[in-house]
Amino acid sequence: VQLQASGGGLVQAGGSQRLSCAASGFTLAYYTIGWFRQAPGKEREGVSCISSSSSSTYYTDAVKGRFTISRDNSKNTVYLQMNSLKPEDTAVYFCAARPYGPICPIRDMNYWGKGTLVTVSS
Repeated sequence: VQLQASGGGLVQAGGSQRLSCAASGFTLAYYTIGWFRQAPGKEREGVSCISSSSSSTYYTDAVKGRFTISRDNSKNTVYLQMNSLKPEDTAVYFCAARPYGPICPIRDMNYWGKGTLVTVSS
């Protein structure tokens, strides 16, 4: 069972980036998936969450209206489209999965992928 986040990099403030979370060893379609981030010196926090059927999504207030979570179960992948990026969005972004939902409590996520670094320059 493995999750791999990708798509990070350096982007200017106001720009966009799309992160992908690909699963191997299990069928992502049966899982609720969350995106989390950890900025330097800060605790890991929840960013967004999507239920297995995509019927339920969640965004933390800081990213509402700028980020969009989606999934393509046929590709075993979940995406996080990030627009209007701000320097305060700079962090390592992680995806995580749990086999029930529709919420993504950080302490109850069963599987975690390695993160991908997003750096937003001002």
